[in-house]
Amino acid sequence: MKLRVDGREVEVDVPEDVPLLWVLREELGVREVKFGCGKALCGACTVHVDGQPRRSCVTGLADVEGREVRTIRSIGAEGMLHPVQQAWVEGNVPQCGYCQAGQIMSTVALLAVNPKPTDEDIDAALSANLCRCGTYPRIRRAVHRAAELLAQSPKAPKAKAPKAGGGR
Repeated sequence: MKLRVDGREVEVDVPEDVPLLWVLREELGVREVKFGCGKALCGACTVHVDGQPRRSCVTGLADVEGREVRTIRSIGAEGMLHPVQQAWVEGNVPQCGYCQAGQIMSTVALLAVNPKPTDEDIDAALSANLCRCGTYPRIRRAVHRAAELLAQSPKAPKAKAPKAGGGR
């Protein structure tokens, strides 16, 4: 089966019903995509499929054949942090860090369609991404900071607008 992951064509020889998460982690070595719950409830495994946030733990490989899959590895530009990642660093957001890749991927998708989100917008967009350490106030501040950074740097890479339903 062929797909594009982080801008490169890859071919894997696994059954088409294998979850994308396991293909990314075990077949392609993309360990930044985390296994959290396996039921699309926590958001730790969030990736973008054709620009839409998706839970890779419940997305079958057949669902992404021939499509563009982006992980947190590809959101920055040539060794540079994406403005969302920069805001996370500035705000010292992660505590344990386990959920942060999913939080960041959901934030990139949010800011692509809503460059000036309110606290309510942020809470709604990230409500399906759980943080066991409870860093939600820091996450919210980082989203606002990322919006500022993106406004200052319009050339930053952006995701496509998410479809209704949050990509689950």
